[in-house]
Amino acid sequence: MTTSNNKMVKDAPIELTEDEAQLYDRQIRLWGLESQKRLRCARILVIGIKGLGAEVCKNIILGGVKSVTMLDHENVTEEDSCSQFLAPTTAVGKNRSAASLERAQALNPLVDVKVDTDNVADKSDDFFTEFDVVVATNLPVKELLRLNTICRNADIKFFCGDVFGFYGYFFADLQIHEYSEEITVAKAVKPQTNNNKKQKIEEEKVTRKGTSIFVPLHDVLDIDWTSDDYKHKISKMDCTFFLMRILQCFRAEMNRNPKTDSVQSDIELLKSIRDKELPKMNVNPDKVPDSLFEMVFSQLSPVCAIVGGVLAQEIIKTVSQKDAPHNNMFFFNPNTHLGQIFCLGN
Repeated sequence: MTTSNNKMVKDAPIELTEDEAQLYDRQIRLWGLESQKRLRCARILVIGIKGLGAEVCKNIILGGVKSVTMLDHENVTEEDSCSQFLAPTTAVGKNRSAASLERAQALNPLVDVKVDTDNVADKSDDFFTEFDVVVATNLPVKELLRLNTICRNADIKFFCGDVFGFYGYFFADLQIHEYSEEITVAKAVKPQTNNNKKQKIEEEKVTRKGTSIFVPLHDVLDIDWTSDDYKHKISKMDCTFFLMRILQCFRAEMNRNPKTDSVQSDIELLKSIRDKELPKMNVNPDKVPDSLFEMVFSQLSPVCAIVGGVLAQEIIKTVSQKDAPHNNMFFFNPNTHLGQIFCLGN
């Protein structure tokens, strides 16, 4: 059973060194000393070091966590040059996480950056208990569900996400998450003299504690869109969610993402998957028009920067317990030029 007293979020016993206090001075002034101490205790596992994974690693390493382990068993490809800036272009054919180590470590020498070249599917449940946060990218749904279950059983914060061309998303399962946030409240101030009987209203900042409850990934993927809770939401629901489900089915069937050297055949397969899978969800296939499939190839750097930036921000908020987290899905849609948050499965 999940409890709210996560091992990670207890007050950190460490004290920052003089070098750390100087390096993180701006961040300490932004979110406070205790939050930075919690960051310095956090051990993060990032699975899949393509463009999105590289962006997440960059931001959390700069944020000043204790350690980041980059896990990826695949090799650098020419396509990685579209967005993966940690691995040099000369590293094509070499392991992606190992090739990313030098540049990742150079971002912040105070963070312990590690490399794991194993396939995550071969990792036992016990392996993940070494971490406070697990971030999974570029994985099939079956593996995401396994990792989410492991994290829930071990009280580990879980994120997963992907970028497909111009589209991107991430999901968060923080289970029961406690946080504090500063809010501005109006306060009546008594007049200083009897002659002035009109009360003044002043604004002041106060700290408010809150709790967010998250659902597991399978609750989001298994939504009944004909239910009373969701049938009226389909028209307002961003098409990126359903596009994501189609792309996940493509990955499960082909054991890869859509490729630029097989655009036409991959688009035809994506259409076929849409026409088969969306009716199973009681969703009209027109929700995902054909034109969207032309925009799902490779991982584009600007989209990785947007999705990876927001995802890393959520990881930092989670670890530091500062500010309310996004609960529970974020989508970036290039057609609307918007990132949107949806709470699904609750």
